[in-house]
Amino acid sequence: MRIGLFTDTYPPFINGVSTSVCMLKGALEKLGHTVYVVTVNPDSMKYKYDKENHIIRLGGIPVKIYDYRLTGAMSIRAFNEVKKWHLDIIHSHTEFGVGSFARICSHELNIPLVHTYHTMYEDYVHYITHGYFNNSSKEIVKYLSLFYCDKTVTELIVPTKKTYSLFKDKYKVDRNIHIVPTGIEIERFYTENVDSKAVNQLRKKLQIKKQDFVIGYVGRIAEEKSIDVLLKATAKVYQKNSNIKLIIVGDGPDLENLNQLTKKLKIDTITTFVGKVMWEKVPLYYKLFDVFATASTTETQGLTVIEAMAASIVPVCIHDESFLNVIVDGLNGRIFKNVEDCSKILLELSHDKKKLESLASQARRNVEKYSAHYYAESVLDVYKYALQNRKERFGWVSKIYKKVVKKK
Repeated sequence: MRIGLFTDTYPPFINGVSTSVCMLKGALEKLGHTVYVVTVNPDSMKYKYDKENHIIRLGGIPVKIYDYRLTGAMSIRAFNEVKKWHLDIIHSHTEFGVGSFARICSHELNIPLVHTYHTMYEDYVHYITHGYFNNSSKEIVKYLSLFYCDKTVTELIVPTKKTYSLFKDKYKVDRNIHIVPTGIEIERFYTENVDSKAVNQLRKKLQIKKQDFVIGYVGRIAEEKSIDVLLKATAKVYQKNSNIKLIIVGDGPDLENLNQLTKKLKIDTITTFVGKVMWEKVPLYYKLFDVFATASTTETQGLTVIEAMAASIVPVCIHDESFLNVIVDGLNGRIFKNVEDCSKILLELSHDKKKLESLASQARRNVEKYSAHYYAESVLDVYKYALQNRKERFGWVSKIYKKVVKKK
């Protein structure tokens, strides 16, 4: 099968969507398929085609939200190249920019379009509105999500029951929706595949002692991630156990606010903000942790939780549907509801090494179903379904394309 993956974010960008798309490409290729990628040029507005690796990079404009760049919905040069690929399936991983281009290619070339909805956009409108018109902005997000995910795609994929419920129960979408949990390269997080010498060097660098109980977090440092909950819970634990360390890996707009909060809570001496870490170095940091903690309720799936479990690290997560699909409380991790609850769980685990080891062992065993191979196989099933149900499609994108071509 000849497959085109269209995404606004791809390595060297590092985030959940970028990592999953890159992983999917590799897994599909291992299964014998030919995979092409259309994405954004991370450095400039120039078009770039890496023919050897089958990657088109469209010029993108920085949008001042992390490192994201947004490209236009149409590129004649890229379209002509995509036409030569003779794709069987187009799989888009974004609603805008490159995602709109994917829809144009799908309609004009009559190729079935599969779309994965990765982001709960309602949780991110504050970056644009800054607190103003949030309700009306969420209605706009709802309209756009319905338009891009319901009206313009052949088949829709969501990673969790939580996202499925968003479309079925809240947005009242009456269409087929496939729940396919996003996979990761779980093997690279396995203890036996991580350089223990490098981990020990990192441990010394961060001054982590043998008796320390290390609480870790990996991800964006942003308001919607509710990292302040972890800080407050850690502060309560620290009052009863002084051998506590909190390691926060990642970068983002809320870094300074959280730095100030650690001082206010008097845990700045036991908290380390590592900053942005290179993709290949991330497994080393997981191996520093005794538990991986997150209080975010804005995840569609929470891939970092799966990474931690693959590294045999116990996940301690807030009660949210995105995590309940992965974690069975008391079996392969722990679930908390608030700061007080979180602090009690962390304190208990810091004193119960046997329980910690039992949870960690079960966590490792339960992540096999999130492997890259399993994910690719599940996505292929959706591709086959889309091919069986393909239809001739005409619409607004066709009209736009024809107008653009006439002007050339």
